[in-house]
Amino acid sequence: MLEPKKRKYRKDFRGRRKGKAYRGSSISFGEFGLKCLGRGWLSARQIEAARRAITHALKRGGKVWIRIFPDKPVSSRPAGQRMGGGKGDVDRYVAVAKPGRILFEIAGVTEELAVIAFKRAAAKLPFKVKLVRREE
Repeated sequence: MLEPKKRKYRKDFRGRRKGKAYRGSSISFGEFGLKCLGRGWLSARQIEAARRAITHALKRGGKVWIRIFPDKPVSSRPAGQRMGGGKGDVDRYVAVAKPGRILFEIAGVTEELAVIAFKRAAAKLPFKVKLVRREE
């Protein structure tokens, strides 16, 4: 699963997820993209599950780009632990997804196959997404 090799600081604040994504909001590599319409945290597991759904639907044809990376650590405490004792250990890594962000791109396949692949991937994601085409 995806996670950063090293970080300057081990733990982060939770932050606010307001605004739209202006960076990473246009198709750069492929012909079709999966654009995020909602906002939230995408865990490394969800990104991997969506990637596997796409590659499986494409029957290992075409090329897939992952345009989002989980670089935000989320800490959690063990179940049944009492209050106090400081912040918990890093449990997982997430990517902050804002509306307008391109999550995945694919190239080298037909539009019908792209629609099927992205529909399968959308079922693995926690918010609404839509398919976008590259403008000439």
